[in-house]
Amino acid sequence: MDFSLPADLVAYLGELDRFIEREIKPLEEADDNIRFFDHRREWARTDFENGGLPRHEWEALLRKAKDLADAAGHLRFPVPKQYGGKDGSNLWMAVIREHFAAKGLGLHNDLQNEHSVVGNFPVVTMLDRYGRDDQKAMIDGSIKGKYRITFGLTEPHHGSDATHMETRAVPATRDNVKGWIINGEKMWTTGMHVATHCALFARTSGNDGDARGITCFLVPAKSHGVKVEEYMWTFNMPTDHPRVSFTDVFVPEDALFGEVGRGLSLAQCFVHQNRIRQAASSLGAAVYCINESVKYARDRKPFGRALAENQAIQFPLVELATQAEMLRLLIRKTAWEMDQLTEEQIERTLSDRVSMCNYWANRLCCESADRAMQVHGGMGYSRHKPFEHIYRHHRRYRITEGSEEIQMRKVAGFLFGYMGPGKH
Repeated sequence: MDFSLPADLVAYLGELDRFIEREIKPLEEADDNIRFFDHRREWARTDFENGGLPRHEWEALLRKAKDLADAAGHLRFPVPKQYGGKDGSNLWMAVIREHFAAKGLGLHNDLQNEHSVVGNFPVVTMLDRYGRDDQKAMIDGSIKGKYRITFGLTEPHHGSDATHMETRAVPATRDNVKGWIINGEKMWTTGMHVATHCALFARTSGNDGDARGITCFLVPAKSHGVKVEEYMWTFNMPTDHPRVSFTDVFVPEDALFGEVGRGLSLAQCFVHQNRIRQAASSLGAAVYCINESVKYARDRKPFGRALAENQAIQFPLVELATQAEMLRLLIRKTAWEMDQLTEEQIERTLSDRVSMCNYWANRLCCESADRAMQVHGGMGYSRHKPFEHIYRHHRRYRITEGSEEIQMRKVAGFLFGYMGPGKH
């Protein structure tokens, strides 16, 4: 059994590194753009006088980096070739995302908002697999920034339990146009401040707790009755995570996204890809924290002796490094298996391991960042080091992405036999 990376993948990592040094690093260093990544990063990114939203200059810089990557042929790597991509696999994406995150903070890759010069496009996958031809026509625009489709699944009173959904859609006719009227509320509808549409999940039949009966709609963000009630100020800022209400929102029949009553299939398509890639990024960020701690411990010599000589420094880092090595194997094996299966097969037979990867990688990243702060002493807790930023972001992942309790519940479902093969 060969666990080595394919030679063409290793070569591509080198190509990406050269692209970053040639085109992204100079942009990062121009016009004091480094303020978005050094100790000023939270203030530079956040428009505190405008609800805590991302500053326009910050989002414009990210778009410029994406455009450079798109022109170089990297941004669309995971996208199907028919849309200008390279059909990049989950395995390759996992390796690339770990590689990028292990480099630390920078314009090449920023986990706070899923920015990367190799894009992560789960919405594109949804459009390609479940969209009609007119919806698939939105794919190029969604990559270029013409369209921004948010994800309206989570609700204020039910969190990550999507099956107990209070948002309702009922058939209706308005001005002789058949469609649906939607009422409800969503939380953490990331990106609504710049959205053109919301992929909104609503119950159209069945009872609370039923997986069937939930339908997805592409609702234009400017529709009458759509209102951002508040932006939730989060553990790390800026925020683009609002609570959004939908009051008597009418959409025509062509707003239907996928099959009536089968909306959770779209949601699973989104979260499986997102969570295995998120796990790889969290692993990479953990590796960055571990490596920086080892380097500092070898160089720092209080009282004339290197910190690295102390077992109290060594052993916690040994444990973290060991967990990182084991987790890397699980993530890559899981990503490779995902590439062999359909989305339905992943949900039936593999989603417990996706969950294992996700929750453990985020936990490992938080522990590694916390350890890095301790090893680096006073400076480790300052914003002049990136560890507090990494810790806060991945601690937020453990809460808002459902990647702790909900992921563990998924693993338990497979372990104790009430989910998994034969249970769907």
